[in-house]
Amino acid sequence: MTLLEAIQSRHSVRKYKDIPVPEDILSVLKAKTVELNTEGCLNIQMVNDEPKAFSGFKSYGTFSGVKNYFVMAGKKSDTLEENIGYYGEQLVLLAQTLGLNTCWVGLTYSKIPGTYELEEDEKIVCYIAFGYGESQGGGHKIKSPKDVSNASDLTPGWFIKGVEAALLAPTAVNQQKFRFEYLGRKGEGNFPMVSAKPSFSMVGYSKTDLGIAKLHFEIGAGKENFEWEKE
Repeated sequence: MTLLEAIQSRHSVRKYKDIPVPEDILSVLKAKTVELNTEGCLNIQMVNDEPKAFSGFKSYGTFSGVKNYFVMAGKKSDTLEENIGYYGEQLVLLAQTLGLNTCWVGLTYSKIPGTYELEEDEKIVCYIAFGYGESQGGGHKIKSPKDVSNASDLTPGWFIKGVEAALLAPTAVNQQKFRFEYLGRKGEGNFPMVSAKPSFSMVGYSKTDLGIAKLHFEIGAGKENFEWEKE
């Protein structure tokens, strides 16, 4: 399964079977976590065979059977939430290629003492549940490329493919509060430039959602075809 195929097949799953994740798959996820923590300067921590975080009143009626999850944390900064989305979605897509199901979780979990360690300048942004789902989840209504970008007959095909991939990104309550703009060729290298920005959200998590959507855009568009506009 390619990453683009993983994007197209992956859906959020909240109910999981009581089947342990094999050690060889856990090892792959652990190695990827170490890689992403180094690359993104994060402190993502994987927790296995721990049922309490998703069995309390916060998760009642929403999640069931969750025993494996990632604690998505890092140093407090203006870019932390976006980085959590960008690097966390890499774990989500890897899990999908390994035959697992996942779900980003913003509020309906409990922080269980002893399952993670944080420095004083670090914080938890969210969790990602993973395991073998009772189902593969289902699709949801999404916006059109023109709703979230300046895609048109005049923009390159790779840009449109990137926006289409971004629209398949999981977002809080399916809000899709992001916008991509094709800026044309500019900068020192006269290279195609793209901007990506979050929109205002009453729900929150729009920066995390943007990070997820940017990864999807890169996979759909091809990172070799453009550069992100620098803020």
